[in-house]
Amino acid sequence: MFKFIAFCFAIFLIDYYGYQFIKTTFDNRWTKITYVLSSVIILGLTFYTYTFGRQNLSIPTSNIFTGIFVLVYVTKLTFALVFFIDDIFRIFKAVFNFFTNNSDEKSFHIPSRRKFTKQLALGLAAIPFSSLLYGIIKGKYNFKVLNYTLYFEDLPEAFDGYQLTQISDIHSGSFDNKEKIEYAIDLINQQKSDAILFTGDMVNLSADEMLPWKSTFKKLQAKDGIFSVLGNHDYGDYVKWNSPQEKVQNLENLKQIQKEMGFQLLLNENRFIERNDQRIAMVGVENWGNGFIQKGDLNKASENIAASDFKILLSHDPTHWQEKVISDSNHYHLTLSGHTHGMQMGIEIPGFIKWSPIKWRYKYWAGIYKEKGQYLNVNRGFGFLAYPGRVGVWPEITVINLKKGSKPS
Repeated sequence: MFKFIAFCFAIFLIDYYGYQFIKTTFDNRWTKITYVLSSVIILGLTFYTYTFGRQNLSIPTSNIFTGIFVLVYVTKLTFALVFFIDDIFRIFKAVFNFFTNNSDEKSFHIPSRRKFTKQLALGLAAIPFSSLLYGIIKGKYNFKVLNYTLYFEDLPEAFDGYQLTQISDIHSGSFDNKEKIEYAIDLINQQKSDAILFTGDMVNLSADEMLPWKSTFKKLQAKDGIFSVLGNHDYGDYVKWNSPQEKVQNLENLKQIQKEMGFQLLLNENRFIERNDQRIAMVGVENWGNGFIQKGDLNKASENIAASDFKILLSHDPTHWQEKVISDSNHYHLTLSGHTHGMQMGIEIPGFIKWSPIKWRYKYWAGIYKEKGQYLNVNRGFGFLAYPGRVGVWPEITVINLKKGSKPS
């Protein structure tokens, strides 16, 4: 309840300052009325989307409503921040003038808002507005192939140069462009990796979302196979089912869809890949996340694996690696995760800056990390959820090349 009240208060402040911008910039009755009505409509649609709309709206439609809310209110937030800071200076100036005025007739007068402030607010607001709009129109399908080379002293000789392609967070229910998805599938196959690894969240709500895309993802090819795990969205926890049996059947349907696409779903289990009498272990756990479903069982997933085996772990949520994996008695050389989406917005300039608001929630949120001699890659996600776009944090296809030895200096 507290979070909801805080959210409503924040929206009130944003709208208040947005109205101040309209009032002081245009000072037209119909402009004010349009502003108020549009705010009421957008907030109403957003409220409906996340209450009754979950059962009544298609996912692309609910994504559109969410996108409109994000586009409009992030833009308004810019106005609010500029005007709020300006108010602090205006009040400070009024107080200063009041106490330094030596005349007999003192009056507390807040200076009017400067024209420069209005122009600054308008100019700054254009940045998030245009960026978020681009993210909706183009960014959500702006697929990027990210290449990494990781070195391991104990990698079996036969697997020196072994290549993995990781994808994560497909969220198929959000897709609205078959041509773009087919392009991405071709892009994955062009990498010609030895194995393809999918780290969960194939759907948003139910298994049926994947049916229109089954034939497309069936085209994925890798000589040693395609391995997958479940993410928090795959269990059907965000849908009101008619019965517990219906929810169970939904998960069984998703498992069957993955099988028909050629995905080897690892449910707290493992598979060995062998070459020249040497092997590496592909280990997959069910979802385990801080604040989410926790069905992952490392011990069960690692049965029949020797301590000396080279291990690649698929675990959807990076908090699992943070809280369980790196301190486990088994040494998991490489863990592959997703889940965060990099919040689908941020600023990334390789070698200079990597930032997203998601870092306030997740310590490990995108890219390669290393702790205690173990690596983690957090994939930024293939699809999108809620906000139907991406800004600065693009949909990712990760290619990891495994090399034996130490990293060249």
